Formats: sequence, structure tokens, C-alpha cells
Amino acid sequence: QVQLAESGGGLVQAGNSLTLSCVITGRTYGGLATTWFRQAPGKDREFVASIRWAGTLEDYADSVTGRFRISKDKTKNILFLQMDNLKPEDTAMYYCAARYGHTGTHYVHEYEYWGQGTQVTVSG
Repeated sequence: QVQLAESGGGLVQAGNSLTLSCVITGRTYGGLATTWFRQAPGKDREFVASIRWAGTLEDYADSVTGRFRISKDKTKNILFLQMDNLKPEDTAMYYCAARYGHTGTHYVHEYEYWGQGTQVTVSG
């Protein structure tokens, strides 16, 4: 199993950038897939981006493609989400999630491990 802890959220103006971090502790081998989700007030939690911990395959939601980039530092066991050209509609609580399935999926219910979330607020 793994434990996840996000950080890096904050209040930024539209057009600016922010980088989120997720420290991963525990078993990172065995087909771990790591993913960022977000949840805006009154809305369902939605997929943002995923990456295989042991590979390079990346996947992005259409709404963030070209603006967000997921990456990892395997030496420090940290997952990142670089967010550029932020928009007010990106305002949400951002969650790091993980599953042992080799690939990330877009479905909340398929993830067993979650962090506590970090708030991102983009002012227009």
C-alpha cells in the first residue's frame, strides 16, 4: 500500500502557473499508477492526468491538455503537476491518487489510495 500527501496549492491569478507535489510513501513497485484528480464545489471529482510510476505513459483530460504536465521524481518518490496558463475554471481541490493496475484510469472508484487534497484557486 501507499500513502499520499499533496502540497503546493494556493491562490493565483489567471494566466499564471502553479506546481503541485504529491509525496508517495510505501510500496511504489508492482504496477503503481499515479493520477491527479480535481473536484470543484458542487461538482463530481474528475480526472486530470495520470502517469505510470514505472513507465512514461501519460494521459491528460482534454480540458488541461497543452497546459498541464504530470511528472515524477522516482529518487524522491514525488509526483508533480505543473499547471500553466491557469484559468478560473481550474479552481478546485486537487487530489493525488494511486492504484496498483499498471495504468491509470479516469474513474474515481478504481483508485484505492488518496491524499487529503490541496486547494487551487484561480482568480479572474
